[in-house]
Amino acid sequence: MNYSENCKFLLRRLESSGFQAYIVGGCVRDMLLGRKINDMDITTNASPQQVMEIFSDLKVIPTGIKHGTVTVLYDCEPFEITTFRIDRGYSDSRRPDSVEFSSSLEEDLARRDFTVNAIAMDINGNIHDPFNGEADLKAGILRCVGKPEKRFSEDTLRILRCIRFLSVLGFKADKKTAEAAMSLKEKLDNISRERCRDELCKMLMGDNFAEAALEYREIISQVIPEFRQCFDFQQHTHYHCFDVYEHIIRTVEAAPKDIVLRTAMFFHDIGKPQMFTMDDKGVGHFKGHASVSAVMAQDIMKRLRWDNDTINKVCTIISMHSDVINTDIHVKRIISKIGADAFFMLIEAKKADNCAKPEFVLAENDVFDKMADTARMLIRENACMSLKQLAVNGEDIASAGAKGRNIGNILNDLLENVMNGSLPNEKTALINYAKEMLI
Repeated sequence: MNYSENCKFLLRRLESSGFQAYIVGGCVRDMLLGRKINDMDITTNASPQQVMEIFSDLKVIPTGIKHGTVTVLYDCEPFEITTFRIDRGYSDSRRPDSVEFSSSLEEDLARRDFTVNAIAMDINGNIHDPFNGEADLKAGILRCVGKPEKRFSEDTLRILRCIRFLSVLGFKADKKTAEAAMSLKEKLDNISRERCRDELCKMLMGDNFAEAALEYREIISQVIPEFRQCFDFQQHTHYHCFDVYEHIIRTVEAAPKDIVLRTAMFFHDIGKPQMFTMDDKGVGHFKGHASVSAVMAQDIMKRLRWDNDTINKVCTIISMHSDVINTDIHVKRIISKIGADAFFMLIEAKKADNCAKPEFVLAENDVFDKMADTARMLIRENACMSLKQLAVNGEDIASAGAKGRNIGNILNDLLENVMNGSLPNEKTALINYAKEMLI
């Protein structure tokens, strides 16, 4: 057992008040799997009002009291405590139309999505597992509680949750669960884009994302139909060994676990099919696909309600993921354009891209590692890679006789010459060069 002392305190108080109390759901699942536990949810036969009375000396927030949930803050740690309940009707395919509080733990567990999430544990570590979720955990099987069609129809987002758990846990869906998810996927059109986005983000971070996303590509494309053009699209080049969709998916899993970076890989080649050409030797080319993919990614991410900052970061990486980076001046120019943080992320994107190509391409990753080392050295040495680092500013250039937009053009030209070594970053030399440009 790995209960926090705060959780034990709440369980003991509920039990000492004459009620049943268990931790339930994902925390039990992760505890049994030996995974890191984040939140601990508690279920009890005490009514919400009784829970609020029992913890009246603490801060209690009626976060979902209509559905039997209150949040208790103990030692600054929040715990959701939910009354045993039976859900009645799901007309919006999201929340129950009404709930009926119950005295039965089994009835409460019966309303949950998957057997591995329908396990309860008391304070002594005793397992209550009426749907054999522990056996499914050991077998690596994701199975709906009861009839899958009913579970997925109650809350259609559970279809994406299913794929997310497969990605994160590395499980396989049992046949009936998989078939129901596929047959009901069109119902995802009725789910809010924000909820779909959140599940996709969690899915992208899984260790087993590639296997899940390849097997259930039709479900993913129900949310992002632009991916369908990538299915089975052969690239006709020895630089690639997978079709466009499989290449995309494998780059996500190859990337470090950073949500911005993995999202960028998820969309980085989505515009390839429409930019495809084949030369007279039968070799495929995708000229301009990076910028097209960036535009498509921006449209998709806006549709799914990503925040603007993430959209900008992702699209910057996508738009430049095909750029050549193999010299010091390349490093300086890119850092000058997008900043150091984005540069290092771009390097990781290019390495992940190569990891989903034939083995001979991987040798290029050594070059990218050297370019990252070069960038770190340049940053340590405070090498001039931005207008702010130039020894002159706009006022200096205006004093030399430049006006209007020409001031900015000259500054940019000076920066380029300093970065490529043609000019020293010294005020006198830069002003003299600027005057020459104005003659």
